[in-house]
Amino acid sequence: MSGKEQEYISEVFQSNYIAPLGAFVNRFEQCVEVYTSSSNALALSSATAGLHLALRVLGVGVGDYVLASTFTFIGSVSAILYQNAKPIFVDSDESWNISPELLKEAIVNAPKKPKALIITHLYGQVCKLDEIIAICKEEDIYLIEDAAESLGASYHGQQSGTFGDMAVYSFNGNKILTTSGGGMLVSENKKWIEKAKFLSTQAKEDHLHYEHKEFGYNYRMSNVLAAIGVAQMEVLTARVERKREIFELYKKNLSEMYEVQFMPEIQGSRGTRWLTTLTFEKTNPRKIIDLLEKENIESRPLWKPMHMQPLFKDDLAVLDGTSQRLFEKGICLPSGTSMSNDDVVRICKLLKDAL
Repeated sequence: MSGKEQEYISEVFQSNYIAPLGAFVNRFEQCVEVYTSSSNALALSSATAGLHLALRVLGVGVGDYVLASTFTFIGSVSAILYQNAKPIFVDSDESWNISPELLKEAIVNAPKKPKALIITHLYGQVCKLDEIIAICKEEDIYLIEDAAESLGASYHGQQSGTFGDMAVYSFNGNKILTTSGGGMLVSENKKWIEKAKFLSTQAKEDHLHYEHKEFGYNYRMSNVLAAIGVAQMEVLTARVERKREIFELYKKNLSEMYEVQFMPEIQGSRGTRWLTTLTFEKTNPRKIIDLLEKENIESRPLWKPMHMQPLFKDDLAVLDGTSQRLFEKGICLPSGTSMSNDDVVRICKLLKDAL
């Protein structure tokens, strides 16, 4: 926490406005709009809720196909199932993010024209947006950015989450900013955000009584969580800087290890380094995870690709083996902004001893 959260939460309790909506919900939305230069922002219970609303607002429904990064967390793609649509998973390239070349192949080979593409800016590193945007425009496919991990990242000076038709940010417990749980949906299209807002509050029509012509969801953020979010936004720049410092310290200390390769940062981009991630050429990362666990240090494998998940075993995928190789060889190192430099150096020493 930044230190201001308790102060703002006290204001919420003094107002006695605890439930979804309230002054801090509005303030939180405005903070995100200002920081990202987005025209419209909608505070929600989660980023997954935001993706669900985006798909519904854009008209994705039963039998439609939605392209998506395979190398991601399931929250990036589960909303496709909520809409009874069908995913087509696309593998990564050397950037670890979605491959534009394989994306083209997926579109050509799709059973019918996909309606939308969900890209994940993986581990806070932006995708090859110039190429992806060009493909979506040429094929007339909606672009949705899962920027859950990349609030604070930029591409040619423009914030991630502001390139597509709609985008989401996450404030889950493990993100750069946290409200304990929550998300934000952004778009330049005001009508889309207004429709999403309507659906997120149970699709209640504008009557004194409760009138419903279509179904909606209980997806809005509470005033309490929004107060935490406002305080967190005040330290976002410092958090991103600290994440990047931690990454650079890892890189400096492990650069002599020939088999270690860090996730790259594509030209023209500036990532958040939400997590410091790397691969080992020869060493089994599970051995490293076990070794660190014995020292009371938590680490994790990289995301298991969606096409490898039993849930999606029958779904289409365009693959070249990149994401599977990354999953089998990669690891996420401790990256919390409260870590000290000594913590990082200690982990690096353990890694060097093991390798």
